[in-house]
Amino acid sequence: MVTSELLTKFGFKEEEREVIIGHFDKTGFPQPVKFYKLSWEVFDLSLEEPYFWILDNFKDSFPVVEKIEDSFAAAENSAFFGVTQQRIGAQQEKVSQFLATTGKMIKELFQMVRELRIIDERLEYYNEIEVQCQKPMEQRSKSAEITMKGLFVDLVQGGGKSPASVYGMARELEFITLPDLFFDAPPFKNTEELDEHVRSLEANFNKNVIRVLQRHLRQYLEWRKRTHDEHKNRRRFQLTYLRQHFDIIQMYINWVKPYLRNVSRLTMKEKNMLSPDLVSAFEGSMLDVEILARKEKVIHEDKEDTKNKIAANGCVLATFYYRTRPEMKVVQEGYQRGPVHVGRFEMNLRVYGWSHKEVENYKEMKKQEVFELMGDVSASVKVAMESLGKELEYYLEEAKGQDAKEKKSAGKPAAKSFAEKFMGDFYTPQEQKAAKGPTVKDAKKFEAQMPEELKGLTTAAEFFCFNTYKNFKKAHRMVMW
Repeated sequence: MVTSELLTKFGFKEEEREVIIGHFDKTGFPQPVKFYKLSWEVFDLSLEEPYFWILDNFKDSFPVVEKIEDSFAAAENSAFFGVTQQRIGAQQEKVSQFLATTGKMIKELFQMVRELRIIDERLEYYNEIEVQCQKPMEQRSKSAEITMKGLFVDLVQGGGKSPASVYGMARELEFITLPDLFFDAPPFKNTEELDEHVRSLEANFNKNVIRVLQRHLRQYLEWRKRTHDEHKNRRRFQLTYLRQHFDIIQMYINWVKPYLRNVSRLTMKEKNMLSPDLVSAFEGSMLDVEILARKEKVIHEDKEDTKNKIAANGCVLATFYYRTRPEMKVVQEGYQRGPVHVGRFEMNLRVYGWSHKEVENYKEMKKQEVFELMGDVSASVKVAMESLGKELEYYLEEAKGQDAKEKKSAGKPAAKSFAEKFMGDFYTPQEQKAAKGPTVKDAKKFEAQMPEELKGLTTAAEFFCFNTYKNFKKAHRMVMW
């Protein structure tokens, strides 16, 4: 049973039914067209048989039969609980290992992206200097060159504390004009331009100052060329490593998905654990199974996107509620124990006339309820990925040999967002994007035909539902009139 908030969120009106004589209450299901209920308590028959009897009849009458929910709870002191906890413990251990490794690698991803940002910042100065070197000497801008010279003096020469640096010589040896001449020099393409610039200063400055200036400029020019090549190579290596690192994270995410699904299905349902029907000292269990049988008639379908269609569905939603006593018996080869459920069986059949969109909304609503564990993990990993910003996507695209900037300027909309492509089943978009398909005018025209189609399909679903209900009671020797 889902909450009223989820039903309202997905556009369903909640069913109200007489739960006990004279008292009406909300059931947690959408309002049906028709409703049938059957309770059956047996002490000498396995309750798996009624479920499969109904399922086989639905398969004969409806083209599509889907399982929507399958959850259980068991008393804490029962043998069934112990066996289940052993299995869930093994799954949880695997999940914790994968998630711990994934978290560590995502943390490393932050450092790698940060390092690439720093490299790109430095390369921006180098690239600007190369552009300026193509211009005539007197037209060259000095801003990037001055920034790189400052880094050279601080990182390579040791700043003002080193006597051999530009600032140190100005302070210790009184080369007062040396820093000004060093920083005022324009960007040089090669040593010939450097020597020509130094010769032009000989007439106005002391030869010793010129000699020291030439030494520092030549040392800086060589450092700039070497570090430019080093940064380009380091960036190329870092991009390749980032891509490899990202692929490994994606591999771990894919590995952990089946374990998370298993943990979610093996986890006891909280609502049933708190039910008065389940007492911890007794050998008891409670199971909820829900299947949706439907017959679909497509009114309009988009040829490019087959998922985007306007269709009418005659649906029967069957919910099975078990309160059982599981007996652990040797039922499999290899002397492994398994439960045989004996006890009370309750079946509810609800008939609906739903459009294709309403069917998808109901399945999505149940998915949000059943896979809450996966949703939490999805949200946390998704937030971690998105906090890296657009840089991660850009660097990964570049690592594949594609230019992300050109793609962006071309204005080609991506079918899926980066987070959705990465997360797959984990990802839950904050906003549902408008899908391709019929225009609003066309949709209204096709939806106008919906009531007639729904009426015919709902009538057929009512007939099959009642027939199944009637035949089940007769086949199991119950009174039917």
